[in-house]
Amino acid sequence: MASRGRTEIVVDFRTLHQRVADELGRRIVGGRWGPGDPLPVEDALAAEIGVSRGVLREAVKSLVAKGMLHVRPRTGTRVLPPEHWNHLDRDVLRWKQAGDAAALLRDTGELRRIIEPEAARLAAGRAGPDDVRALYEALAAMEAAAAAPGRSGYVEADIAFHRALLDAGGNRLLGSLGRAVEIALEHSFVVSTRTPGAVEASLPGHRAVVRAVEARDPEAAAAAVLAIIESAEEEIARSPGTPDDAG
Repeated sequence: MASRGRTEIVVDFRTLHQRVADELGRRIVGGRWGPGDPLPVEDALAAEIGVSRGVLREAVKSLVAKGMLHVRPRTGTRVLPPEHWNHLDRDVLRWKQAGDAAALLRDTGELRRIIEPEAARLAAGRAGPDDVRALYEALAAMEAAAAAPGRSGYVEADIAFHRALLDAGGNRLLGSLGRAVEIALEHSFVVSTRTPGAVEASLPGHRAVVRAVEARDPEAAAAAVLAIIESAEEEIARSPGTPDDAG
């Protein structure tokens, strides 16, 4: 994990064009090329990066699919405004984390406030025995990690807990959304659990969520999740290395 409020994401690039797409995506998110700007001439850009034009074209195609680039005959390849980007794409989330960590933290917190309390209400009304078991297993993994040296595995267990909560509502779109934003959640959880005592303080709230879901109490479940989110936002604001505009 990297310092200064960022998580080091290790990416396994299986093809050269994926590595090139990563380089181009980072440049776009980082502001090297702004909305409406053309990419450099193909021959020049391929030579700069050190790849063939064919590899560059494949990389450009992948960014077109993410809504970041638009290719037109004669006018070339231009950067699209951020409102066109697929911000749930895992690569785009990684690039935003590296390029604008504060904005990603803010966006993640706002998304959680909108989605998770309602997801908890659904879970309290629909969760079956297997769903409740998955929540308890994730909670047990969080407790074990909290007691382990270095708290290894805590963030992963926390992500599994919130993924299980979204799945427990029986809405497949919510479940898919949770998996789509795992990189954003990981970044947020790493920052929010960095302050002393934050991990221990988060466990009672997660226990309250499981008990409310098991008791089929939608309002209690929603309130418990909202309390977790609000506490995380406070920890993020206090966390060492958090960007000033992340709160």
